[in-house]
This record gives sequence, structure tokens and C-alpha cells, in this order.
Amino acid sequence: MTAPVIPPSPTREEYAADYAAALAANGDETIFDRIEPFALFVDWLGDAKGTEPNDANAMALSTVDASGAPDSRMVLLKDVDAAGFTFYSNRESAKGLDLAAHPRAALLFHWKSLRRQVRVRGAIEPVSAAEADAYFASRARESRIGAWASDQSRPLDSRAALEAAVARETARFEGGDVPRPERWTGWRVVPDSVEFWRDRPFRLHDRLRFDRAGEGWTTTRLWP
Repeated sequence: MTAPVIPPSPTREEYAADYAAALAANGDETIFDRIEPFALFVDWLGDAKGTEPNDANAMALSTVDASGAPDSRMVLLKDVDAAGFTFYSNRESAKGLDLAAHPRAALLFHWKSLRRQVRVRGAIEPVSAAEADAYFASRARESRIGAWASDQSRPLDSRAALEAAVARETARFEGGDVPRPERWTGWRVVPDSVEFWRDRPFRLHDRLRFDRAGEGWTTTRLWP
């Protein structure tokens, strides 16, 4: 098997050619005047929605299982406010079982088009039933039926078995509403820390970390 070609580090000339664009996108020093992370995150997410080819709200969710083994997967952020970062899934899935065993998690947003990332670490708390109901009701009908049909993270014999389960649930709910399954819910990551990273030429990147301090936040500028 042919070994993959690892891209070399940029040359000085390549950095110089890219400098103006990088400075325009990531040269604003006012980010270091922020006193809390959420407004800055919302600003960056808004920028990403205009530049990312799809799913600007995609994030890597990292958890730890009952044996202490870490795991990561991509999920979609569905809400963010001063309370935290919210996502939804099946509580019986691998991630749901991990969160039940160890209710802490890390998130990573990587916006390649902007050369930025945001890292979040914190405690997990479940959303209310009313929040889960409201978001579930906003989903496409086919996605709601899929939530009933899928035994997420369990072994699946074949694609045909999945399609049969979807057909069964489609028939069961024909002509009526599709309510939220009890096992389908949401979680909120309540951050202890949020770190913003942005690319700068010659690997002299900017890093800004917010750490929770009572009702407020402290800020620390980090070496790249």
C-alpha cells in the first residue's frame, strides 16, 4: 500500500502570499477585549455560516465511557445561549450511555474556511422535556420516524432491516402526529472553559481562553 503524502509545512513565500488574507480574516485585536465567550462564539458561528460549505454548526463531541475510554463523534449544535451549548440524540446510543456514566464532555468546532476553532469543556446537564419536545416537533416528519425506528449504536443486520423498521414506524404513525420517543432527548454542555483559536502566519496563532469564575469569566491570552 502506498503511504499517504503528508503536506509539507508552508514555505516563507507561501506564508507571505497568504498574509494579507489571514490578517483580514483574523487580525481583529478587539476579540481580546471580550469579557464573556458566548457573544464572541455567536459572532464566529455567524461568520462560519457564510463561508463553510455545509453544517457550520457541526462539532466534535468527546466523551468518556464507563471504563474510562475516550470517544469522539461529529454532532450538530442546536442551540447556544448563556446557559451553554445544546445538542440532541438517543439516550441509549453510545454517546448517551457515556454521558450517563460520566456527565462531562468536550466540544470542538473547526471552521476550516476561516482557519478558526473553538474548544469547549464542561459539565453535562439534560434539557427539559419541554425543550426536547419543542425541538423534536421542529424536525422533518421522516427524521422523527427515524428516531423511533433506529436502535442507535446497536448492531444492524442489514440496510434492509433498517428500511423495514422505518416502513413499520411509518405505517404505525400514518395519519397522525409523531411524538418524541422517551429515549430521544438533549443535553447541554455547561462550559467551565471556552478557548478561541485563530490562524496567524508562521504558526504565531492567537489563543484566547475564558474560564468560569463564579457568575463571570476570567480571560487569558495563551502562547501559540
